[in-house]
Amino acid sequence: MKKALFFALALSVLVGTAHAADTKIGLMGPITGSWASEGAEMKQVLDLLATELNAKGGLLGGKVQVLSEDDGGDPRTAALAAQRLATQGIIGVIGTYGSAVTEATQNIYNEAKIIQVANGSTAIRLSEKGLKYFFRTCPRDDEQAKVAAQTILTLGVKKVALLHDNSTYAKGLADETKALLDAKKGAVDIVFFDALTPKEQDYTAILTKLKSFQPELVFFTGYYGEAGLLLKQKKQMNWNVKFMGGDATNNPDLVSTAGKDAAAGFYFLSAPLPKDLPSEQAKSFLAAFSKKYGTPPSSIYAVLAGDGFRVLTYAIEQTKSTDVAKIADYLHKELKDFPGLTGKISFNEKGDRVGEVYRVYQVNQDGQFILQP
Repeated sequence: MKKALFFALALSVLVGTAHAADTKIGLMGPITGSWASEGAEMKQVLDLLATELNAKGGLLGGKVQVLSEDDGGDPRTAALAAQRLATQGIIGVIGTYGSAVTEATQNIYNEAKIIQVANGSTAIRLSEKGLKYFFRTCPRDDEQAKVAAQTILTLGVKKVALLHDNSTYAKGLADETKALLDAKKGAVDIVFFDALTPKEQDYTAILTKLKSFQPELVFFTGYYGEAGLLLKQKKQMNWNVKFMGGDATNNPDLVSTAGKDAAAGFYFLSAPLPKDLPSEQAKSFLAAFSKKYGTPPSSIYAVLAGDGFRVLTYAIEQTKSTDVAKIADYLHKELKDFPGLTGKISFNEKGDRVGEVYRVYQVNQDGQFILQP
């Protein structure tokens, strides 16, 4: 009788302490390197969203865990980070920021049957490979190029220089923009199309070469570190040509590098900045972020990472499954107009986000990024 009672008590303890397994989601971002500010905010956003989700009961009866790996903004480092994450039982991974960095990891995640939701990787070819488990919450460069070409035409300039950095993202955006402007049959004369070498500290040589072609506008399709130096050094040369950047120039460090005076007047393309997100849901999230970390997020790419986390966890909830094939099918075919922080989210058969996202911004005299009408 005592033995029966003992086993009954033991069984009740085991049943009482049993719980569903945790759901593991990876984060791959540039925690170190020249894009570290982007990676830091990506991690903060996902940590906050995971905490909020777990406070509401978690996923499928268990908690959600975010496992982070640093890709350093470097393709080789990213491939190693992806290999580490792929062995840790994750259902999906959020990230990363740079297109070439994402490209180095795509096959690793796809072969491991892990969903990847990129947040800042806009290169067209990333979604042209037929990878079932690849998605992105950011738009593609062909969409960005349309806005770039239209903005150039609206500004009324006739002579344009296109400057890139030979990266997957920057070269792709430059090529797409050139094709669209060429199709305008003489409305704009592209007087320069070439690349700089990224991560250098002196761009006066390329700026001097650019100046000799007398463009009325320079469209730089690379990243904010180089853009800040270009703006700073062209001011030192007393060259007052208009400058415009792609969405990878959208970062407060652009102004820190260039200085407010040199950055003033700079145009760039971007998804709406966090401060310009209109929905009450987005405003509530920004308030929660500010409460936890002291300031609101400065980068829209961190918020796009948050949207990746939210659509992935929503798909898990709706399918009541951690079967990656089921989750991917749901995201491709059934997720419609999900209320994302950055707007409504749906995906097409390639995993691309559907709909227009890009806006035009200009830097004012105080170094603030102002949405243009």
